[in-house]
Amino acid sequence: MGGTGTKLTPKQVNYENLAKNIINKFKLRGIEGYYCAGRKEAGTMAKQFLTPGCTVSWGGSVTLAETGLLDDLKQSGDYILYDRSEAVTPKEKRAMFGKIVTADYYFMSSNAITLDGELVNIDGNGNRVACLCSGPANVIIIAGMNKIVETVEDGISRTRNIAAPPNAVRLNLDTPCASAGRCCDCLSDGCICGQIVVTRMSRVPGRIKVILAGEELGY
Repeated sequence: MGGTGTKLTPKQVNYENLAKNIINKFKLRGIEGYYCAGRKEAGTMAKQFLTPGCTVSWGGSVTLAETGLLDDLKQSGDYILYDRSEAVTPKEKRAMFGKIVTADYYFMSSNAITLDGELVNIDGNGNRVACLCSGPANVIIIAGMNKIVETVEDGISRTRNIAAPPNAVRLNLDTPCASAGRCCDCLSDGCICGQIVVTRMSRVPGRIKVILAGEELGY
């Protein structure tokens, strides 16, 4: 942690201290935890887990895009990528998801992470949380420290009121939250809060790896 040779700000020191405690909680839950100073370091660390020729996929994530990881993966040529954006028709999407769940590595972010080390995620269709729960051999999560919350309930509230509205705008969805800027507890066709998953532990120790980055990333 740290090690940049430059003096850390009080906020950065606090992020490191907070991350240390959360990483210790991860250990109790069979989750591997890591901390990096910022987005570039997090993206670099994430790639260190990969091996040449391995199969890789990812879920929709502003955080992953902000780290530059997705661009690096697509440009490297060292890995077999299962890119869901290449699937257009329902048949193609179903076939692609069949590949994604067999990937060696699956990248995503987490909507929220509690101080006690639990992961809180909410999806529309559920493809991302499905891969978190089961399928890919390894799940690597990158999350900014802005995703840290006190409790699971806080994580659900954060996701629905802070993350979902801008994501709905980003995806050009006609949902109440996109125009109201907050959760309206909708049941609209475009609702992106269809599946709520709380990950308390990993029954396969080390399958889930969380890289905490000491800055704000994603929504």
